[in-house]
Amino acid sequence: MTTTAIEIHDLTVSYYRKPVLWGIDCEIPEGEMTAIIGPNGAGKSTLMKAMLGLIPHASGYSLFWGQNIQQVRSKISYMPQRESVDWDFPINVEQVVMMGRNQSIGLFKKPRAADYSLVSQALQQVGIEAFAKRQISELSGGQQQRVFLARALVQDADIYLMDEPFAGVDIGTEEMIMGVLKSMKKAGKTIIAIHHDLMSVSQHFDNALLLNLRKIAFGKTKDVLQDPILQETYGGKLSILTEVGQLLAVEQRNTRKG
Repeated sequence: MTTTAIEIHDLTVSYYRKPVLWGIDCEIPEGEMTAIIGPNGAGKSTLMKAMLGLIPHASGYSLFWGQNIQQVRSKISYMPQRESVDWDFPINVEQVVMMGRNQSIGLFKKPRAADYSLVSQALQQVGIEAFAKRQISELSGGQQQRVFLARALVQDADIYLMDEPFAGVDIGTEEMIMGVLKSMKKAGKTIIAIHHDLMSVSQHFDNALLLNLRKIAFGKTKDVLQDPILQETYGGKLSILTEVGQLLAVEQRNTRKG
């Protein structure tokens, strides 16, 4: 029986009394990879921030293993959009990743040898150990995204919420990140990621939540990544939607034959 990691019920967010996210309901299973997809402005990042209590919501709630975020925050890791960070801040890669250990280290305490070991392991896992002492402003976009992932890894959380972890990266970095996420899933971690590549979602994610200010659909990717649902989600704005839907259908038929 699948355990529910996150329960979202009637979650509504309003700005200046205007709803920007309306009545979201779903139960995200534990130990699986779930993608949140939808057009720009659909409320994907807003939903993630509201789930974490980073922005207020007008109604509804989100629970993690049946508890409020305040009760389990140490078990939750959040990876925000890369654009939300001041990459010109004078700090090196190792120091950024060490921030992921702050809660374990404690306020005003220095990192221990074990903390440095975990940071080193995370840097190796994402392939940027050679940049440990480099200033973050000197990194490429893909390298910065690897730093973000390493910082999340050292938290050793149980649930990871990632806002566009694949944005602005090259194919090599994308494949590396996907490989790390799959390893995390194999270790029993729950991954929720905002993603834009529908083919990638169909190939690698267990579940998908399709949003456009409200929930359009939620379920197993093979069930919800269907052309009518995609058209409703994106409002027919993407000319490739029909082609994507057809490719997904062919892939699913081939999988069943195999």
